[in-house]
Amino acid sequence: MSTLPKKLRLGPLPRSEITKLTFACPANLKADLDRYAALHVQTYGESVDAVTLIPHMLEAFMAGDRGFKKRKTSGPTAQKPSQREAVSP
Repeated sequence: MSTLPKKLRLGPLPRSEITKLTFACPANLKADLDRYAALHVQTYGESVDAVTLIPHMLEAFMAGDRGFKKRKTSGPTAQKPSQREAVSP
């Protein structure tokens, strides 16, 4: 009997435009991310690594954050472009 889950919270990954972002994390978090990536490969048969999964995990986290969603659509910072976006090259 297999002990693998039928589905993971983070399903198959969509294709999207990317922007490079670098960050540091504790070694134990990196190990957990690597284990999650390996489980994702076993579950969906799609070769991915932790670096590929991180943006999707963050997106899922933010989508489930009610406080963030509420402030994203209302309040003084809603739909307001950053200074970098507002300035034309």
